[in-house]
Amino acid sequence: MDEKALRQLLGQVKTGKVTLDDAVGKLKDLPFAELGYATLDTHRNLRFGFPEVVLGEPKTVEQLLGIVGALVERKQTVLVTRLQPDKAEALLARFPKAEYHPVARIFHLRQRKVKAGRVAVVTAGTSDIPVAEEAALTAEAMGAEVRRVYDVGVAGIHRLLRRREEIQECHVAVVVAGMEGALASALGGLVGIPVVAVPTSVGYGANLKGISALLAMVNSCAANVATVNIDNGFGGGFYAALVSRTKGRS
Repeated sequence: MDEKALRQLLGQVKTGKVTLDDAVGKLKDLPFAELGYATLDTHRNLRFGFPEVVLGEPKTVEQLLGIVGALVERKQTVLVTRLQPDKAEALLARFPKAEYHPVARIFHLRQRKVKAGRVAVVTAGTSDIPVAEEAALTAEAMGAEVRRVYDVGVAGIHRLLRRREEIQECHVAVVVAGMEGALASALGGLVGIPVVAVPTSVGYGANLKGISALLAMVNSCAANVATVNIDNGFGGGFYAALVSRTKGRS
């Protein structure tokens, strides 16, 4: 239940169209719903405008069907991340109106419209696109207008400079980069918007599966750069969309 639905229900109680007992029945699972194997946070949508997101990778098909079904029943948007194709196939069979994005490994079923600001998703290389798409699709699910700027890493900085104004027009930028992770600092010094840095495990040798990129981004000299965990495209896209809401209203 979102804020609009809650206000509508309380208004119906006030006018007598809905009895107090019926209202209590509709609110009985606030702020959570017990499924046995999961305690679904049904209040999260009311708190900040987007429901609980489901991590698909470690869950069974039966658990996912139950969790997604509970969200659908409550008319909440569904976003499942890190979802394997076989599990996505089972979910799509039950919920055919949903979409599955194999590159990002995201399952999305839109139940209501949400509105955020403009988010640029920028990658250093083509190999970073799977994590970037996870960020982009997450931000889009939260209502953001996403501009994708891919393969503009520091090995050819002129590519980034050509797109600088386009990125500056956005409220937030998500920078996805592996290897040495230098793109976040480079972009942070070129634009006057918040930059969410997402280090990836793309690289080899002293990249240490993304640790070198993570450390470089955490130690950025650009004061507008904040960093999430390695390969955490979802976290970067989610945070950027939240920030863009505030920036879009200012």
